[in-house]
Amino acid sequence: MADIKTSTMDNLHTQNGNFMCGVVEGFYGRPWTTEQRKDLFQKLKKWGMDSYVYAPKDDYKHRAYWRELYSVEEAEHLTGLVSAARDCGITFYYALSPGLDITYSSSKEIAALKRKLEQVSQFGCVAFALLFDDIEPEMSEADKEVFQSFAHAQVSISNDIFQHLNQPKFLLCPTQYCAARAMPNVQNSEYLNTIGAKLAPEIDIMWTGPKVISRLLTVESIEEVTEVLRRPPVIWDNLHANDYDQKRVFLGPYSGRSPDLIQRLRGVLTNPNCEYGANFVAIHTLAQWSRCNADGRRDLSLNDTVSADIKLETETEDGCVEEAPLTLSPNMYHPKRALRNAINEWLPEFRRKKSVTGLMAKPQQVLVTALVPPVLPSVNTCMSLTTTTMSNASGGSGPVATSSPSTPTPQGNLQALAEVCGTVGPEGIPVQPTPQVPIMNSLVAGNKVVCLERVSVPPVEPMDCNPTPESSPERSGIISAPVEEDVPMVESGPSLSSPQSCLNILSPEEGLVDHEDEGLSHDDLALLCDLFYLPFEHGHQGLQLLQEFHWLKANAHVVTGCNGRMAADESIDPEATEWRIRARRLDEMAGALDRLFTRLAHCQNRELVYDLYPYVWDMRGIVSLLNSYVKWLGFSKGWKEAYMSGEQEPWVFRGGLTADLQRLIPVDSSNDLFVYKAPDMPSGKMYKIRPCMPSDAASVYDVCRRTCSDGMDGSSVFIDMPNLIGDKLVGAFLTLSPEFCFAVEECGDDCFEEAISRASQVGRAIMGGRVVGYAVAALDARQFYRRLEIAWLPEMCDKYPRPEKGDSETLTAVEEIIEGLHNWKGDVPEVILAQHPSLIATSILNTVLDQSVAKHLVTILLAALRANGSFGCFTELSVRDKYTIEFYSKLGFVELGRGATEDMVYFGRTY
Repeated sequence: MADIKTSTMDNLHTQNGNFMCGVVEGFYGRPWTTEQRKDLFQKLKKWGMDSYVYAPKDDYKHRAYWRELYSVEEAEHLTGLVSAARDCGITFYYALSPGLDITYSSSKEIAALKRKLEQVSQFGCVAFALLFDDIEPEMSEADKEVFQSFAHAQVSISNDIFQHLNQPKFLLCPTQYCAARAMPNVQNSEYLNTIGAKLAPEIDIMWTGPKVISRLLTVESIEEVTEVLRRPPVIWDNLHANDYDQKRVFLGPYSGRSPDLIQRLRGVLTNPNCEYGANFVAIHTLAQWSRCNADGRRDLSLNDTVSADIKLETETEDGCVEEAPLTLSPNMYHPKRALRNAINEWLPEFRRKKSVTGLMAKPQQVLVTALVPPVLPSVNTCMSLTTTTMSNASGGSGPVATSSPSTPTPQGNLQALAEVCGTVGPEGIPVQPTPQVPIMNSLVAGNKVVCLERVSVPPVEPMDCNPTPESSPERSGIISAPVEEDVPMVESGPSLSSPQSCLNILSPEEGLVDHEDEGLSHDDLALLCDLFYLPFEHGHQGLQLLQEFHWLKANAHVVTGCNGRMAADESIDPEATEWRIRARRLDEMAGALDRLFTRLAHCQNRELVYDLYPYVWDMRGIVSLLNSYVKWLGFSKGWKEAYMSGEQEPWVFRGGLTADLQRLIPVDSSNDLFVYKAPDMPSGKMYKIRPCMPSDAASVYDVCRRTCSDGMDGSSVFIDMPNLIGDKLVGAFLTLSPEFCFAVEECGDDCFEEAISRASQVGRAIMGGRVVGYAVAALDARQFYRRLEIAWLPEMCDKYPRPEKGDSETLTAVEEIIEGLHNWKGDVPEVILAQHPSLIATSILNTVLDQSVAKHLVTILLAALRANGSFGCFTELSVRDKYTIEFYSKLGFVELGRGATEDMVYFGRTY
C-alpha cells in the first residue's frame, strides 16, 4: 500500500476522512447510560475522534431480543443519542447481533432484521453494523440446504441489508475476527477468503488482531489480513476491555500499536472498560495516537520470544523501565508521554460535582461458583491455544480459542483456565451452577440502566466464562413479563432497616474535598494508573511493589532475632540495615496508596468514585496486608522462610496486580480468605493490621470483653472484674506468644486529614487509631499448653480465687469463668493436633462492617504460622456461643470434634 504523506502535527489519514477513530461499546455486562454516552460524544468531539458504535452485548434489544422493535420511550432515547452524536460530528453506528439464533435462509427472519434496522434509520441513524462474533460457527439444517458455507450465509444477509438500507456506512464483524480464530490460519481460511471476496467492497470489516486481546499489532499482520479481506480492516481493539475479569480495570495508555499502522487501516475503535468513568485514559491516549505519524519508542516486536508474552512496563535490555524521551517530537507517539497528558486532563474530572445514588456494583457479569476457585492462571485470551470455538466473555472481547480439557500442558495452563471458569476438569473440579444472566435496558432512562429479568443459561464448556444463550429467549420461549429492577449503582439507596444504613456513608455533597490541594494530585492518578495498567503490563509503581516484597521475603532471614527494634549496633550489619530501609520503602508505598484511597473516597465526582473505588479498595487491602506481613517479619523473633508457591511468573495469574500481590502471602490453600464483597457505598474508613505491642493489651482486652457474649457487648457482665475474660481468652497469648499477636486499628472518615498525615510518615507503624480487633496464636499448641499450666494458670488462680458456691447451676457467668480457670484441662485429641498443631483466637467488633477486615486479619495470622512451619490451626469455642461459631465459619473454619467438656467444641482449618 502506498504511503500517505502526513503533516507535522496531525496524520493526514485521519484528516481526510479515510480513517475512522472512536469507541465501540461492545462489552458484556451493564451497558453505559444515555447520559454517559452523551458525555462520551462531547469528549470524542473535543479530542478529534469521529465514530461511536452502539453494541452493548447485554442491552435488551441488541442481542438477546434482537427481533423486537423499540417502544416509544426507547425510540425517544435512541433518537436523542443519534442526534447528540450528530451535533458533535460523531458518526453513530447502530449495531445488531442476530447471530445467536438467526436462520439465514428464512425470509421471515430477514424481514424482521430489515424491519428493525428500518426503524432505527427513522431515528436519524445513517450508519449500521452487523455483528456475528461470539457465536457457534454452524448453520442450521435449513441453512445448509441453501448456502454453500457459513461465510456465504453471512455475506448474503449482509449484502442484502446493505442494499436495502441504500448503502449506508456499514460495518461487519465476522465470526473469525482474529488470527487465533482463523481456521487453519488467516491466509488459508476459507471463511475469511469468502468474506473478502463476496462481501460488498463498501462494507468495512472489523478485526481484533492476532488475538482476541492483542498485545501487539504489527504491520505484517495487518498487511496479511488486508490481502485476505481485500480491504484494510477496522480494528476492534480490546486492549482495555475488562469484562472478563472482575479484579481488573485498565487505566494504562494505548500501547503496542505503532502509528505506522494508521495508513494501513480503515480505522480503530476501542472497546474499553465496562466502567465508563474508567476510560478517560484509554480513549484520550488513542486520540493522541491517531494524530501521530511516527513511533516514539523502540519496536516491541523485535527480539520477541514466546516466553515474553508479557513485558512488565516495557523493560529495556538492562531491566530498566523505558521512559519517554524529553525531546520527543510532537508528531511522535510514546505511551508514557500520552499517559502524562491524559492524567493532566483527567484530574479536573474528579473535581466536578457529580451525584450518584444507590449501591456500588461492578458492571461485569458475575458467575456464581459452587466452590471458591483458586487463584490460577488467568483466562488469557491471547494465549496460543487450539481448536474449539465457542461464545465467551471478552465481549467484543470476543470468544477464545481453547484446547481439549483432557490434554493438560506442562504448565497446566489449560487445566487452570477450565478451573477458573468452574467446569469439570481432569482433577474433578466441580461444575458451576446454572448462572443467571441479566437482561438490561439502557434506553428507558437518562442516568440509569434497568434490569428486566434474569435468564437461566445452560452450563457451558470450559473457557466460556461469560456465557450467552444458545438461542434467544424469544426463540426458546422463556421470556417472561419484565420486572423492572434497577441495576445496582443506579438504584435507590438502602432503607433504614438494611445493614448498609449503618455505614458511615457520604452524600454527594457531604464531607467531600473542596480545596484543590487536599484532593487527588497528579501523582495520585499516576499511581492509580500504574496499579491498574494494561493486560500484559504492570505499571512502574506496581512492578516496584512486586519487586520490593519479593526481595524482602527472600532476605527476611537477615533480621531474625531483631524483634522489630533498631539495634544500637545494627550499622555493623549492612544486610539488616538494607532490609529495614527497603521495608520502610514498602511502607512508604503503602502510605501513598492509603492517601490515594482516602482522597478518592472524598472526591466530588461520585460517579467516578463509584467506578474506581471497588478496585482501589481491593488493591489497598492487599497492599496493606503485605505491609503488615513485612512488619511482622521485622518484628518476629522466630521467622523462617517456608514459601511453597511463587514459582510461576506473576503475570500469568488472573486478577492482575491485585492477584499477583495476593499470591505473595504464603497461604496457598486459603484463597477463600481473599473472596469478599466490596463495601456498598464509598467510605474513607481504613483498617490497619500490625503486630501487637505491649501497650495494646488494654485495647485488646476491651475488644475481647465487648465480643465475648454472643456478639453482644459484654462489658456490663464484667464490670467488677473487667480483665477476667481477657485474662481467660487472650492474656496468655499476649504474654507467652507475643510474636504471633496482631491488632486491627480503625481510621475513619472523621479523621481524613489525620489519615493522610499519618499515611505520609515513613518508617513507623500507623498507631494511635482505635483497636477494633485482634488475632493471636501459639505456633505449637502442645508447648503452649505446658507453659500455660506452669506460667499462667497459677497466677490467674491466685488472682481469681475459686468461688465458694459448689453447685455449678447456681454460679453466675463470672463465677463460671473463674471456675473454668481452676478446672482447666488441655486435653486436645491427638488427631486434631496432628493436622492442626497451632492454636488461635481472634475477634473483631461487630461495628466493623467491612468483611475483608476479618479475612485479612486471619490471613496475616495464618501466613505468620505457615512461615514458621505450621499448616493447620484450631480454636476452642463454646457450643453456646453461636455468634463466634458463625464468625469462624465465615472464615473457613470447620468443626473438628467435641472438646474436653460437653459445651466445648473445636473448630479448625488448614492453609
